[in-house]
Amino acid sequence: MKLGIVGLPNVGKSTLFNSLTKAGAESANYPFCTIDPNVGIVAVPDERLQVLGKMYDSAKVTPAVIEFVDIAGLVKGASKGEGLGNQFLSHIRETDAIVHVVRCFEDDNIIHVDGSVDPVRDMETINLELIFSDLEMLERRIARVAKGARNDKAQAKELAMLERLKALLEDGQKASAYETEDEDEQAWLRGYGLLTQKPVIYAANVTEDSLSDDGASNPYVQEVRKAAADEGAEVFVVCAQIEQEMADLSDEEKKEFLEELGIQESGLEKLISASYHLLGLISYLTAGPTESRAWTITRGTKAPQAAGKIHSDFERGFIRAEVVSYEALVANGSYNAAKEKGLVRSEGKEYVVQDGDVVLFRFNV
Repeated sequence: MKLGIVGLPNVGKSTLFNSLTKAGAESANYPFCTIDPNVGIVAVPDERLQVLGKMYDSAKVTPAVIEFVDIAGLVKGASKGEGLGNQFLSHIRETDAIVHVVRCFEDDNIIHVDGSVDPVRDMETINLELIFSDLEMLERRIARVAKGARNDKAQAKELAMLERLKALLEDGQKASAYETEDEDEQAWLRGYGLLTQKPVIYAANVTEDSLSDDGASNPYVQEVRKAAADEGAEVFVVCAQIEQEMADLSDEEKKEFLEELGIQESGLEKLISASYHLLGLISYLTAGPTESRAWTITRGTKAPQAAGKIHSDFERGFIRAEVVSYEALVANGSYNAAKEKGLVRSEGKEYVVQDGDVVLFRFNV
């Protein structure tokens, strides 16, 4: 999974990126200090893997990973060359979703580019810049397709769709509001990589005081939640400063630190939960002496396609999947004990893999 992080300058975007990835992206109290796209790979925390690793005495434990791409802060007019952010929007066209960091705290020591804290205005500013960037991309595509549309029915059909899509964006709506008419349109839309087509997760960046009640007493967070609900986006509350303080702690120290603050989940855990939910993702597990590993798939994926995540040969030569739930496996202490109790099932091509399934694939190529 790949997530692009956007936001205005000085909203805590790079601080959050640094703490999530420990990648050391430069962070300072002035606009445009992030001038190169920073990329960080983060392991998805999953206690189940550690348990399986010990149970199987695995030589290696491999978690699922998320790739974060952090770009320079966007400002009003970015699409027309203001600031530096627009140069880097291309870097997030390949991402699965956008994490939009929004400032929900007052601090006289940290300058806001628009002079005051107003998260909904900030959300609109960024969304508008993403729309402008998409319009620019569509106009280039229209110019190319229009040349062949006179003599080619498929290109004529695509041109008509592009014009409808352009009108929608010019009306201030996101590409995600566009309703495709058939499979051709779905394929074209996917191919454009439009920024406003991507699912959005809003990260409401707050001070420590607003963390314990998950932002319930913070009026700015309430505004963000209302605006996000209107566009079908996810929201999670985070304190980038606290995340930064935790970045170098061990897992045990982190747990104690969160307990002292009265918080159950770190910002990374909240973000992963929100992104998995938004993108409809789950993890299944494989385990053995060589490796215990988590594999991320889309909810509703059938066994052969899930096997294909490991290797295309597994999908091509799929015979069956031997499946036991993580809970049943752990409760019985071993795979053989679970099997003796009839808890290991043999599933065929139509089986839909569930979150937490521990799977052994049988295949023949």
